[in-house]
Formats: sequence, C-alpha cells, structure tokens
Amino acid sequence: MPPSKPFASKFKIQLKAGAATPAPPVGPVLGQHGVNIQAFCQQFNDGTEKFKKDGFKIPVICYVFEDKSFELEFKTPTASELILKELGKAKGSSRPNTEKIGKITRQQLENVATIKMVDLNANDMDAAVKIIAGTARQMGLIPEIK
Repeated sequence: MPPSKPFASKFKIQLKAGAATPAPPVGPVLGQHGVNIQAFCQQFNDGTEKFKKDGFKIPVICYVFEDKSFELEFKTPTASELILKELGKAKGSSRPNTEKIGKITRQQLENVATIKMVDLNANDMDAAVKIIAGTARQMGLIPEIK
C-alpha cells in the first residue's frame, strides 16, 4: 500500500530474498535516489527473511521522501517462480509455443493464485486462476482449467 505522506520519487527493484548487498545493481539504483544503501539492505533482508530458504526473487517498491527517508512495499514472489516451485521444475521452456514442458492442474494454479491474490487484479479465484494460467502458458505449460 502506498505511503500516506507525499513522496519525492519511487522505484521498483527485484532482488533475491535476504540477499540485498550494496554491490551493483542495488548500490547504483539507490545512490541516484539518495537512499541510505546500508539501511535499505538491512530493511529488505529483514522483510524478505521468510522467503530466503526458497531463493525467490522478491519485487519491492521503494518510496523515497523529501528528507531521503524511504519506505518499502514488498510484493509476493513472481508468479513464474511460484509455478516452478509448485511443479518442482528448474526452469520453463525456452520455446513455449512449440516445446511444452508439462501440465499444471487447476489445484496447482489455485495454490499459486492463493499466494499471489493480494498482488493480482482479480476479484475472485476463477479470475486469479486465469491470470496464473496465462503465465503458465507462457512458460511452456499446458494449464488444465475446468
């Protein structure tokens, strides 16, 4: 949820959970916005600790205020990473239109949609499942929606 007070700038960044360091690409992005790099890394790593063991990339929106303080808005892991974890696969297809890597059931789609629901633009589970099925299709999976 966006901050209540007005912000000077905002940026989005995706990093591995619990692995933010001042090294590139984090340092340069934060430096151009005037954000305290060490404070950002500490806050990001603390906020993503629960996803660290799975190695997910976590999208985060950073709102930078006039006084150079900042606020982080954490999102859920990407749908593609959640789908791969649900299926136990290492990666998607390099040619998803012609080379299929398997099938994904409605129950598996619902499991992913349940986690992603707060970030999806969906009013109910059926709409959320269709959104996740589209992502699965682009990864070379055949969604079984019934």
